[in-house]
Amino acid sequence: MPLIHNQTRLPLEAGKSLFDYADDLAVRVPTSCGRTGECHECIVEVRRGMDALDPLTDSEKFLRENYRLACQATVVDIEADIEFNILRRQPRILTESIATDNIELDPLTVREGDQIIFKGPEGPCVIDRYRGRILGIAADIGTTTVAMNLVDLETGDILYTASFENPQRFGGSDVMHRISYETGSYRGELQAVLISSINYEIGEMVRALKIRRRQIVELVAVGNTTMRDILFGIDVEPIGQKPYKSHIETDFNDGNRETTALNVPAHELGIRINPNANVYSGPLIASHIGSDVAADLLTIAIDEQDETVMLIDIGTNTEIVAGNRYQLHAASCPAGPAFEGGNVTYAMPGYDGAVERVTIPDRSPLLQEGVRGRSSPSHNENDAVGSGFKPAPTNGESPLLTTIGDATPIGICGSGLIDLLAELRRHDIMNELGAFNDGSDEFTFHHENRLTLSRADISALAQAKAANYCGQNIVLETVGTSADDYSRLYLAGGFANYINIQNAIDIGFIPNIDPNRITKIGNASLQGATIMLTNATKRATIEHLTQTITHIELETNPNFFDHFVEGCQFKT
Repeated sequence: MPLIHNQTRLPLEAGKSLFDYADDLAVRVPTSCGRTGECHECIVEVRRGMDALDPLTDSEKFLRENYRLACQATVVDIEADIEFNILRRQPRILTESIATDNIELDPLTVREGDQIIFKGPEGPCVIDRYRGRILGIAADIGTTTVAMNLVDLETGDILYTASFENPQRFGGSDVMHRISYETGSYRGELQAVLISSINYEIGEMVRALKIRRRQIVELVAVGNTTMRDILFGIDVEPIGQKPYKSHIETDFNDGNRETTALNVPAHELGIRINPNANVYSGPLIASHIGSDVAADLLTIAIDEQDETVMLIDIGTNTEIVAGNRYQLHAASCPAGPAFEGGNVTYAMPGYDGAVERVTIPDRSPLLQEGVRGRSSPSHNENDAVGSGFKPAPTNGESPLLTTIGDATPIGICGSGLIDLLAELRRHDIMNELGAFNDGSDEFTFHHENRLTLSRADISALAQAKAANYCGQNIVLETVGTSADDYSRLYLAGGFANYINIQNAIDIGFIPNIDPNRITKIGNASLQGATIMLTNATKRATIEHLTQTITHIELETNPNFFDHFVEGCQFKT
């Protein structure tokens, strides 16, 4: 029987570890302990065949469900199938965002003579002597993906961009599960594995550019409230229970802090850059709405906006901000991971082999020839660049599929799910309640690899969509506006960047606004973190602005249930 990784198959050998197989496959797995199980970095997900591996060792007691350390998991049953994925798969790097060329280069970490000075809130302090370069890192710590920019602080140039799958998945796919894990028996493991992965990526940067770690003299990290506090080693238990506020937010509200932003020396966190470097995190807004949304607001220059706009940052937690520089309201929707690879049978994040576009052809003979590969549908402005259509075997209405990396389909990512749902509705295969009109339990969208969307999958997607719908509509209701009152809708995040806007409108995933007024702004959190890194004035501006934002608590709205039920339906 085989060992399987991303459809590559190797023969099983008793006593061989999953790390050994990763070596055979030339797959990078991080480790800093020499494969002894001490560093807890080489976590892998075992998708099939857990029983064919030896039992968990003492080094793995912190892991739940189907996760193992690659160096500790060895094959004991060669008659079974074993399939595994590493937790450092390379996501598609999204660097594009809206232009911010007018941002002046004015960092807090500067050269003065032969010294590097950080002009921090406690006054100027010496970081190090000048070593030929002044470099900084901006990082967006997402629940699913971590993205980082290496920036030259003397020129403002971005020298290197990297992203990797957040390795904390073994603690749960959403923030509430991460909080539950972090407040249990293995507190500190999520911070440790995240910092280890950041250090690993910094090592890759250093090697690629032939620079020294000590030349990296500042780091700015943003993320939702839970991800940020885990990174900084702050107890996250209060974020998981009413009133869902970080210790930092509570201290600020009690008058014990001047800001919810954080400044900590790198050596205290164990981040392997210059040990005296300052690690900064932008301010929180309220509750689960964290510094990543503050970064989004910098990217769209909300402090300069006179017109009324709406920002939607779509992710495992979706955040919504509406208003202008004079008044802003914000809410957070616990959408869950369904559109980002969780709770749906064949869903996956945006990696090679993920279906990102779906078109179900009409029944005309001409379009049926297209299904067989004799013609190709044209891309529209919402199509991802650089992908190719993969025809599924013909069976009447077999979809045309576009995959990331032009690879064989192995799953489907969020943008593909939105397309598939919209196409099922458009062709009357599925009704607005999410049931198949012919009574089927599932729809096969790729026959060769038996990729399906089941009724249970649709239910999970309906609930995730409903959370987004609730947030959007309660914000509009609270502010006393309609979607038509907004001059611009900004869609932020990697997932939002690749969705087909019209399809998202058709299933009620985003507000029914003229598509010409909708702007995709890419990884606005990473860009906003880069602005914080390179401009002291903007950093101070967002710290002040976030203190003026009105937080809307969705769960206290008397119409919450009605909005949720309405949002579960797939209609405009």
